[in-house]
Amino acid sequence: MLRLVEEIVLLLLRDDDGTFVRVPSWSRNYAIAGAVLMDLAMENRIDTDLENLILLDDTPTGDSLLDPTLADIAAGETQGARYWVERTAEHADAIQDEALSRLIEHGILERRDDRFLWVFKSRRYPMIDGRAEREVKLRIMGVLFSDDIPDPRDVTIICLAEACDIFKELLTGRELERAIPRIDQVRKLDLIGQAMSGAIRDIEVSVAASVAASIEGHVY
Repeated sequence: MLRLVEEIVLLLLRDDDGTFVRVPSWSRNYAIAGAVLMDLAMENRIDTDLENLILLDDTPTGDSLLDPTLADIAAGETQGARYWVERTAEHADAIQDEALSRLIEHGILERRDDRFLWVFKSRRYPMIDGRAEREVKLRIMGVLFSDDIPDPRDVTIICLAEACDIFKELLTGRELERAIPRIDQVRKLDLIGQAMSGAIRDIEVSVAASVAASIEGHVY
């Protein structure tokens, strides 16, 4: 099974040309950071309450996508989700590069002229851990446009994608308008996802305010 961070990277890739969808770099970084933290939560290494991100178990997972962040959390003081999203986002480029390399190794992507292209046209991943997984974009669209009960993994992906405005690039305006009530419904199914989404939104509001202040300063 792929890690959430690998699936977030796949969600960010366009099908037609293998380039990344047009979201601000900091939104992409926060989505990747949030996915790493959510992966650690699903491995029962961390949890969150209303104020803090809590270390439950500092035993390494054996996964190089996750263990550097886990070690960082274990070595640091107790902080909120926002702090760890920001800190992990500092390493988003390296995490993304490793995720892409692993997706190529799995046979899901191939690299052509600095573009990453889907290999399997059936929209399923090749066999990993004994089973084939349905491609993340099809799964997420299936959740958004049906009343099916979503898998916990897909709930967390939807939380991150919504917080980072990824759906604006994946859906048409009409599709997004139709999907918004369903997105809001799904987001309420996961408390950790809510905490991570809230942390990302807080950061984005701060970034936007800082950018606006900088522009205003230059104007005057």
